[in-house]
Amino acid sequence: MSKNAAECDGTAIHRDAVDTALEAMPSEEDMDKLSTLFKVLGDPTRVRIMWAIERTELCVCDIAEVLGMTKSAISHQLGTLKDANLVRYRRDGRNVFYSLDDDHVSDILKIAIAHARHV
Repeated sequence: MSKNAAECDGTAIHRDAVDTALEAMPSEEDMDKLSTLFKVLGDPTRVRIMWAIERTELCVCDIAEVLGMTKSAISHQLGTLKDANLVRYRRDGRNVFYSLDDDHVSDILKIAIAHARHV
């Protein structure tokens, strides 16, 4: 029977490696925030909305047209993205325009698509 690659060979703890990993480990609060971010990004519609507004701000009607969805469905997803601080909005009269919250969000999208294309 072959050993599973995830199994450890023996009982020795590699203290230097463990200490290095522990030193680099973010706080529990930061890990919770990161986990929430990945959950929000785990929805294809939300990711598509973010790509739609990655280069230019759009209103709900514009986003609905780009994605071929209803304004109601887009509005619902934008609420989740706003709550996660991934998108921001600005009012111009009766119109509300959405854009990515900052360059970090754009960087996350670009790095993620580069990785997805690589695998």
